[in-house]
Amino acid sequence: MSVSDNGRVLSRAVLAIASVLSLLAASPATAQIVATPVPGDPVSIDSGAVSGKVLTSGVKAYFGIPFAAPPLGDLRWRAPEKAEAWQGTYHADRLAPECIQVLRRHNLNHYFGEEATSENCLYLNIWASSGAKAGAKLPVVVWIYGGGFTLGSSGMAMYDGENVAKKGTIFVSFNYRVGILGNLAHPELTAESPNHASGNYGLMDQVAALQWVKRNIAAFGGDPDNVTITGQSAGAMSVSALEASPLAKGLFHRGFAMSLSMFDNRFKFPTLPAAEKIGLEVQTALGAASLAEMRLIQADRILAIQKDCQLGCAGTITVTPDIDGYVLPDTVPNIFAAGKQNDVATVAGFTRDESSNDLRTAGTLEAYVAAAKKLYGDQADRFLALYPAKTDDEAKAMGLTAAREGLVEIGTRNWALAQGKTGKAPFYMYMFSRVHPFASGVEFFDSPQKIGAYHTSDVPYWFGTQDTFNKFRTTRVWTEFDRALSERMMDTLVAFARTGDPGTPATPWPQWASDTQKFVEFGDESGVREENRTRLDFHTPANVTPSTPRVSRD
Repeated sequence: MSVSDNGRVLSRAVLAIASVLSLLAASPATAQIVATPVPGDPVSIDSGAVSGKVLTSGVKAYFGIPFAAPPLGDLRWRAPEKAEAWQGTYHADRLAPECIQVLRRHNLNHYFGEEATSENCLYLNIWASSGAKAGAKLPVVVWIYGGGFTLGSSGMAMYDGENVAKKGTIFVSFNYRVGILGNLAHPELTAESPNHASGNYGLMDQVAALQWVKRNIAAFGGDPDNVTITGQSAGAMSVSALEASPLAKGLFHRGFAMSLSMFDNRFKFPTLPAAEKIGLEVQTALGAASLAEMRLIQADRILAIQKDCQLGCAGTITVTPDIDGYVLPDTVPNIFAAGKQNDVATVAGFTRDESSNDLRTAGTLEAYVAAAKKLYGDQADRFLALYPAKTDDEAKAMGLTAAREGLVEIGTRNWALAQGKTGKAPFYMYMFSRVHPFASGVEFFDSPQKIGAYHTSDVPYWFGTQDTFNKFRTTRVWTEFDRALSERMMDTLVAFARTGDPGTPATPWPQWASDTQKFVEFGDESGVREENRTRLDFHTPANVTPSTPRVSRD
């Protein structure tokens, strides 16, 4: 090599080093510097020693702790394995990458900044009350994110657990695999499985995280015998699935579901044989000769064939959880009907305006009647007698009510009825109706300000994370009323986590019962309400024609 060649190589090396240094300089220092270590750290867990940091509120935070081995190489599309132990102290001072997925549009309502994404993603986060210490036995709240089983991250700013932890709890969030990488069933996967099942790797990740909590949370001050699982959208569906799964028995003691469940008439997950056929479609689309070849394909190529309507419905294949005979021995409703569920106290609810079909969008009386005939056929006259309208304005109001009651509300009620028939633990229901105070002129791709109390709009109130919506630009002008409502809602969540009863002095909350069917509304005017049983009885699966069959994204 000549001197000039050496010079060029050296120049390229210098440029490469300079590039790396510039990237390091641009990264957020707060994610790498622990200004206030936790007194008494490290904490000893079953895989080693862990240290965290104290937040300005006094809450102790531990971010990015591995709860399972990285699902890479031959572990792709396998049940999660235990994390490998380490020597020394693991510095849990930064959030880990989200499980690999398509990135969110920047003009989405729920865009809170870009996150790193990786297949190496099975990590969890802990926020511990300032007074937490080993043996404190504080109630544990475990969060499961939504995203249609295709998207989602425990690192999303809206899901921050600091404010719930401040109220005397341990708040845990974790990542689970999503999309094709989290749910693929395939004949070769079934054949290699000791359980003769495949798919549901994301649900198994959820079970693994709960097993980790059972083994380790006492070291952080939590009570492993008082664990509440809570989730929203696909996370709420996961709560219902975990209540049905024998794998989760004894790992949690209460469930809190925010919007949707596997009792919803719209969502029917495939049986294992049907899911395996979808897996073969994935293999064909990837041009792979075998499962072994599929495990060698880059993850971005897999994402490219996965249907996702955030990106104009790019891709062609949708892969969801399945009834695999192992994680889910049967459908969730069938498991409850047989009395084989994990019988735990449950809160489940919905937002007032998250359901949409042709009734919801009908702008005139004529369109409303046409939508009723389209959706209910020979039952349309009965429907119109239950939901009468004589003017365009009445049709718009009734369309909103009918869509909610016939879609998300009936799904929640199905769950309540199922638990009431075969379970002993109480069930509580809520509706969130507060419309966010949007800033004037703000525009989003998903336009939530045009649809009222939209899907996911309750989450920042449950967690006190409203300010995250103004991180990059002012999208809401929060009022003292919104802050106070959030405090009330957090207090009910914490009360439920402590005792199994969400009622507080400020918010009396009766149990849902088949003879009264009462629920709590959180909104401009909060209070106890009663369901319209005659109308809801009409919305049986035989009468319902699903018009929004996909799992909602959030």
